[in-house]
Amino acid sequence: MSLAIASKSLVSQTLPRDATQRLATQLFLAIGATVILALSAKTRVVLGPVDLSLQTLAVLVIGATFGMRLGVATLLLYMAEGAMGLPVFQGTPEKGIGFAYMMGPTGGYLLGFVAMAAIAGWAADRGWDRSPLKLGGAMLFAEMVMMALGFAWLAGLIGADKAWQFGVAPFILPDLIKVALAACFMPAAWALLRGLGVSGR
Repeated sequence: MSLAIASKSLVSQTLPRDATQRLATQLFLAIGATVILALSAKTRVVLGPVDLSLQTLAVLVIGATFGMRLGVATLLLYMAEGAMGLPVFQGTPEKGIGFAYMMGPTGGYLLGFVAMAAIAGWAADRGWDRSPLKLGGAMLFAEMVMMALGFAWLAGLIGADKAWQFGVAPFILPDLIKVALAACFMPAAWALLRGLGVSGR
């Protein structure tokens, strides 16, 4: 399936016009972004009793930067890397690798990451990434979808009460901070591009 996209996302403004070069650039960006996703999964900021992973921030920014099609393709590539046994997820290899890990407690959140990228990318394709408020609203919805999928999956394994206590409640405030950061980052990136003489459609 071609990764070529027609959108208003930031990346779409800088891709080569030649179809072959465009596809090669998109593949390069997707592979590079999976490295960023893996690094963000392993990076933690200590906030009291809860460690803040930077992965949801990375997912939101990648989705909004790449647009929906390339953003989703990137997340699917990341999932494929994990399924093949590469230690790209937060708890790998300590808590397992491959499908065994993906079917564990974090399975719903991993699925939610794909949904997050799709929603953030959908918003960017419509030019919402120029506005912190519009993009922030879309990203907040994306966050809610990801949390809902993660909660539903985890509840099926350990029960709803424990799933809320350990899988949702501690991350509400940190993830709201990441949504705000991502929503502010994209308009700033557009301002930088405009300063370099690249204007959005």
